[in-house]
Amino acid sequence: MLLRREMFRCYNSVTRLLSCKRCSLLRSLVLIFALSIVSSLFFLYRVMDTGLHVPRANPPVPHIRCDSQPYSSNLNVDVSSHHRLDDRLRVAHRALLITEVPNSKNGQRIRYFLNALRIEVKFEIKSKAIPTLTNKKSGRFAVIIFENYNTYLDLDTWSRQLVDKYCHDYRIGILSFVRPVDESTDSFRHVDNYHISFHYNLALMDFRIGEATTLWRIMKPGSIWKGALPDTWTIFKSNHSTYQPLAFSRILGRFSDADPKSYSYVPAIFDEGRIDGIPKVLLGSDLNFWLNSIVMMDALSYLSSGRLGLPLDRYIQVDVDDIFVGKEGIRMKVSDVEALVAAQERLEKEIDGFQFNLGYSGGFFLFGTDEEDDGDRKLIEYRHKFRWFSHMFRHEQPHKFPKEYIESAMKLNKQFAEENGIQVYGQYAVAPHHSGVYPVYEPLYSSWKEVWGVKTTSTEEYPKLLPSWKRRGFIHKGIMVLPRQTCGLFTTTVYSSDFRGGLAGLDSSIQGGEIFQTVLTTPINIFMTHLSNYGNDRLALYMLESLVKFVKCWTNFKLLSLPPVELGLKYFEMYPADKDPIWTNPCDYNRHLSIWPENKTCDKLPSFIVVGPQKTGTTALYSFLSQHPDIVSNLPTPKHFEEIQFFNTNNYYLGLDWYMDFFPQPDKPNTTLLFEKSANYFESDLAPKRVAALLPRAKIIVILMNPAKRAYSWYQHMRNHNDPTALNHTFYEVVSASDMASQNLRALHNRCLTPGLYAQHLVRWLDFFPAKQIHLVDSDELRNDPVNVMHLIQKFLHVQNYMDYSQHLRYDPAKGFFCQVLSNKQNKCLGKSKGHKYPSMDHRSEQHLHSFYRKHNINLSKLLSSFETQLPEWLTTELKDIETPKT
Repeated sequence: MLLRREMFRCYNSVTRLLSCKRCSLLRSLVLIFALSIVSSLFFLYRVMDTGLHVPRANPPVPHIRCDSQPYSSNLNVDVSSHHRLDDRLRVAHRALLITEVPNSKNGQRIRYFLNALRIEVKFEIKSKAIPTLTNKKSGRFAVIIFENYNTYLDLDTWSRQLVDKYCHDYRIGILSFVRPVDESTDSFRHVDNYHISFHYNLALMDFRIGEATTLWRIMKPGSIWKGALPDTWTIFKSNHSTYQPLAFSRILGRFSDADPKSYSYVPAIFDEGRIDGIPKVLLGSDLNFWLNSIVMMDALSYLSSGRLGLPLDRYIQVDVDDIFVGKEGIRMKVSDVEALVAAQERLEKEIDGFQFNLGYSGGFFLFGTDEEDDGDRKLIEYRHKFRWFSHMFRHEQPHKFPKEYIESAMKLNKQFAEENGIQVYGQYAVAPHHSGVYPVYEPLYSSWKEVWGVKTTSTEEYPKLLPSWKRRGFIHKGIMVLPRQTCGLFTTTVYSSDFRGGLAGLDSSIQGGEIFQTVLTTPINIFMTHLSNYGNDRLALYMLESLVKFVKCWTNFKLLSLPPVELGLKYFEMYPADKDPIWTNPCDYNRHLSIWPENKTCDKLPSFIVVGPQKTGTTALYSFLSQHPDIVSNLPTPKHFEEIQFFNTNNYYLGLDWYMDFFPQPDKPNTTLLFEKSANYFESDLAPKRVAALLPRAKIIVILMNPAKRAYSWYQHMRNHNDPTALNHTFYEVVSASDMASQNLRALHNRCLTPGLYAQHLVRWLDFFPAKQIHLVDSDELRNDPVNVMHLIQKFLHVQNYMDYSQHLRYDPAKGFFCQVLSNKQNKCLGKSKGHKYPSMDHRSEQHLHSFYRKHNINLSKLLSSFETQLPEWLTTELKDIETPKT
């Protein structure tokens, strides 16, 4: 279609030139030759575009059928109380997973599935000691999962008692898989204390869901999955009343359907805990079998008293992108439009509030064959039946154009809608190819707001396309960006044979596979499909109706739909932490790089950051680094001078462009190192995660000063800045202030003491950066021997052009520290606010701080020793004083 449009444009241009009376003979000949080339290309296009189409097949019809057995009367029991969240239980939204070996397949499946459910996982290997289970009076885990139940049964006495006591104290349960054993071992195990037997390595067929009403929440009891089950299984046998069979199966090939004894093998079982007080769910195979995913979700909810349960509501939004866009032969015809309307009427009965969202590009209206143009007209005729939202007028990628062009294109689309009587839902818009949504292109967001008043959009690219279960939403410039889901249907998927694996592959994805798992684990789903998926084999309609039928066969989900803005509000009500974006580096991901403006460059991102803390000499280090010809700092900011303070303040919401504008374009990108210094980053809860997301390979420089000395320096700094609280209170009153002190006094107390909790803050940085990317500077050494400090920093940074700082730094007796040496042999020292000489700290404050920081300094020494870093001299002195307390 785009090729045809360009050829028509060339054709018209050539025709106009030929009609010019002033054209010379030579120019006319050239133009005639050009016209012949264009005509030839157009002829080839028509042959290739229309002559090679596969004849249209009959679109497949959904054929999902629910197999189930009659329920018994006890299914009317209300099970909600067994999954209701108990606020009295102080446990984290986290699971402990104990696996047999690192990177086992089932262990990885379990971790990925928990991540898809947004459940944090603590991963441990069975050979190691049980990790700490409590934190003060709170439990660290809402459920304990064993990859192999035999691991739990074979725990040493001490570890077993720890696990059991924790489960009792915090009223949580155990979920475990009973893996088939190696064929060389015994295929049977009886556990006397639990009155249960395991029979391993059995081939099973058919899976009938039992009626264990106290466990099921998502699962619909009585349903039957027909066919051979994957892999081999363990089955369970017991006659104790604590056990409820969760499912029944048959030995593969042994029984006929008519045999009443055929469903007598139990591949999943629920232990209510009547023996040891600990409820357990045991599965006879891994997550390779799709129904075990539902069993696991219900088990997680029940065993955590609702803590790890998801709501039963599933919101479904379907965006039909590229309306009117598509080359001849694959667009919608009248019959396709009528099928779309009929399908929507059927889906409205299954999904409360359902309506297709049509994303249109008016520039391609009536751009198909005669039959397809009739289809376009039919869409306009049925315009009131759908919810319309705007693409770009000619389906352009916004990141390739300036703001003026983007706005003009949007206005053309708006004009098209007005001319054709389309009531556009202007508060929602989607950019073609996700261009400009993420990575963020600021002109797109501002144009959306100005032309349409957009409040919501969606993308599958944040933080990146894969893995799909990591997609998140965020809010930027007041526009809610929701995560979109893919269903394997794209503009090229127009026939069943185009889908990977054909129609059987699509069925597999719907019936327990990727598409079903998406709905299972994701409460809010925005599916992206295309105009061409609704013509030809109408695969989108086949997929949607089959998926809805299958979900209702196997689950108790309530399917709902909301307008996009309401859906956005619902999403961020459910996931409030997602409101804050996490910017990543577009140059680290080819898909993002392809939808980022060509004039952008990642050469303007820093290679290293000095993160603080304050009053440890960060400004001096900043000035020394800036002397190096191959080390370039950020440009100054009006508010924070040499500091950008991007990762720890609301500046972060201004976006990546705002941050990068503070860095110059380096003349030698391969050798120049950009850096910034913001001393508040070190103690920030958010900064380490944000820095790691954008600059995962950045090097981090931290300066450590005796925390008591640092606290005193901050107090004096505030006095020099005429802070009323510092002027009206002694240093001892500040550092010893209680929680009952005034708000201003407590604030100054915290600003003096909190940055000095070095181990606590450093661990947070080590969560996101390996130790080899972090360099520690001793503040005393920076003051007394900066030449050596700069030597070590250059070595750490791998600076190519080594600089001998002994020729550029000189001690200034008047200031009491080293200053830069200028070309005229004069010293250039830091400003008046630096180098103040304060009276010595009083003895009582010194003793108080020595006691306050004792355990924190011990923790710091252990942390530094763990990655073989030399201790600062002040820390060594403090540790000696701890061993021999002062009298």
